[in-house]
Amino acid sequence: MKYKVTHTTEYQYGELTAVCHNLVHLTPRRSARQRCQDFRLEISPEPVHVTSRQDYFGNQSSYFSIQQSHQGLSVTASSRVTIAPVESIEESKSPGWEATRDELPSVRTPEWLDACQYVFDSPCVKGSAELAAYAAESFPAGRPVLEAVADLNRRIHADFRYDPQATSVTTPIHEVFQHRHGVCQDFAHVAIGCLRSLGLAARYVSGYLRTIPPPGKPRLVGADASHAWFAVYAGTFGWIDFDPTNNLLVDTDHITLAWGRDYSDVAPVRGVFVGAGHHTMAVSVDVEPQDE
Repeated sequence: MKYKVTHTTEYQYGELTAVCHNLVHLTPRRSARQRCQDFRLEISPEPVHVTSRQDYFGNQSSYFSIQQSHQGLSVTASSRVTIAPVESIEESKSPGWEATRDELPSVRTPEWLDACQYVFDSPCVKGSAELAAYAAESFPAGRPVLEAVADLNRRIHADFRYDPQATSVTTPIHEVFQHRHGVCQDFAHVAIGCLRSLGLAARYVSGYLRTIPPPGKPRLVGADASHAWFAVYAGTFGWIDFDPTNNLLVDTDHITLAWGRDYSDVAPVRGVFVGAGHHTMAVSVDVEPQDE
């Protein structure tokens, strides 16, 4: 599947600001299934400099600084991406979840060592007995790990209500769990917290989701959105991605930008500015299929 993606973030400030510094994760990640053929970052006002590097988790990040008076900021990332389908997965053939958990601290191959870092608490995701108890219903003794995770994914989708007004990027995971509502970022954090509370490795994935219009209706430009989901390490099966917001196994409708321990590692746009008073932000994402 081939896509053209345009992601625009605009800030308007109540007063002039003299300087701002920004770190962005907007370059689609390269993986075994995904290739980014082209990427362009357009920034207004024009920054003093823009630098790009690969971060600790292997994501491509960009930093820029604006050092002139301005009352607004626009960041547009344009990319072309090709995604291959996920190979068929037999969840029942995956190893038992306890075996996967127990092997994490003992296997010394690079893949397992990398996965180990995703077992621990991170800034936005703290494990708890409450999360472990919720997850336990999906993880009876001996159950194949991917069967169990798929069931947890389904339960979060059923038990939590999508409500973009209910939370913000700073809402703690325990509040999301208590009130059972939030957005994709929150649901991914809850799933990760559940899995880590059982000793499994889980990471946060930032990206985009292609939306499909009803039959006979045109695709609305700009109607797609930034999205988030999670991946679990399933031993010999590797990393497998699940989308709890939509109760899906991630496939060609999902475009990966970056992954890390939680949202704080891979926020699409993050920055600081001096002055400016009150500010507003607007985000527009367009995911346009090129094969149709």
